[in-house]
Amino acid sequence: MREVKTEKPKKSFLLKAGLLCLVVYFSYVLITQQIAISEKREQLDTLNRQIKVQEMRNSELEHAVSNNQSGNDAYIEAQARSELDYAKSGERVFVNIAGD
Repeated sequence: MREVKTEKPKKSFLLKAGLLCLVVYFSYVLITQQIAISEKREQLDTLNRQIKVQEMRNSELEHAVSNNQSGNDAYIEAQARSELDYAKSGERVFVNIAGD
């Protein structure tokens, strides 16, 4: 009697190879997605910290604005001097050109 080989071993091998490829692909996708999620969480934490800092700045400005008029004038003058490099009329301003 002659043995007749069937195609089952090839189909079984192809099925196992296909399943292995799917498992590898889904594992890769899962790992890359977890990495992306952790990066986005870090970005979210950074943005939340920036929001808290800005809220503190806003509350300081609101406090400065809610003070009396002389406090506002002093605040405005300090900001004009530091941020805009303004000076009062008749005031001498010395500039350090040495860069120290």
